[in-house]
Amino acid sequence: MAKTQTQAAEQTAPEKTAEQTPVNYDVRIFGAKSSGTQRATASVNINGAFAVRGVKVLESNKGLFVAMPQYKVGSEYKDICFPCTKESREQFNAAVMKAYEQTISQAHTQAEASAPQRTQAMSCQSM
Repeated sequence: MAKTQTQAAEQTAPEKTAEQTPVNYDVRIFGAKSSGTQRATASVNINGAFAVRGVKVLESNKGLFVAMPQYKVGSEYKDICFPCTKESREQFNAAVMKAYEQTISQAHTQAEASAPQRTQAMSCQSM
């Protein structure tokens, strides 16, 4: 019954494409690392209307990629949620990767800024 209602709603709604409706991704990165297999975990809010938790930034032999939250069925893993079109997947992945890169960049900047302070504190202690 719910399926029929959904189909009816889709038929009466005007067609919208990704070009007509801008998508806003609010990405929060947790546990960011610059090395290792799992680089970070992310939470993504889409247009303030839909939230995806447990998105991962992973490293493979082909480079970094975004993995959606999954569940295990037998020996296979299946995505819990996912973008339905190639374009929306590209936008989603780009938003997550941009947030990850910004987080790593900020961490490096903060580490470099605090390095002279640590060196100065160590030289004062030796006196």
